[in-house]
Amino acid sequence: MPSSVTEDRVLGGRVRLRQSAAGYRAGLDAALLAAACDVGEGERLIEAGCGVGGALLAAATRRPGARFVGLERDPTAAALARENAALNQLAERVEIVEGDVAAGFRAVGLPVFDAMISNPPFFDDPKALRAPAPEKSGAWMADAGLAAWTAFALKAVREGGTITLIHRADRLADILALLAPKAGSFRIRPVQPFADTPAKRVLVRAVKTGKAPLALLPALVLHDREGGKHSVEAEAILRGEVALGW
Repeated sequence: MPSSVTEDRVLGGRVRLRQSAAGYRAGLDAALLAAACDVGEGERLIEAGCGVGGALLAAATRRPGARFVGLERDPTAAALARENAALNQLAERVEIVEGDVAAGFRAVGLPVFDAMISNPPFFDDPKALRAPAPEKSGAWMADAGLAAWTAFALKAVREGGTITLIHRADRLADILALLAPKAGSFRIRPVQPFADTPAKRVLVRAVKTGKAPLALLPALVLHDREGGKHSVEAEAILRGEVALGW
């Protein structure tokens, strides 16, 4: 294994993940996205912007009856994602496709999916963020804006299919506005650092052509004030002992 690549274990040690030492590294957001994935038995799911497969492989491990495709535009990250799929004996159910979300779903050349998950880049205005290291800029900056990611999601799933995103809490209104023309039945779970602090992240689940009323679910609180690294609930989710249900 090259010195520029490290191997980590996630999902309570069940998933081995090789990733760049200097580039963007899968972390808490990927783990929460995987825990929120509720694709069913025999269904197909695509992740837009899968990176090295942190969320994708954890989701595939959690959902052994489903099949997964990861779309990634960075050839180096895509190669690591394929390597990680093989490393975890998931290559038969997990396929990595190189492509850019900005090109649209049609460019992927695959039939529509039952579900889609994504952790879109958090920023689309270079002036709003101090430039990250070049190796990380592609994961942080959405060249075509959040609208490109929601448009991709709406084309990627069938009617009645689900779209699950994790993003900054302050972009929630934008996410809902971009998805609402063709999706509904929104379920929103805030993610708070502590019980007494505002949410920094939101998990949003939508159903294409869904009509059910929006539901604001209880927040996931990541840490307590007693000195533990994670709250009991968050630790159980990160270890893969429970799912982040909807």
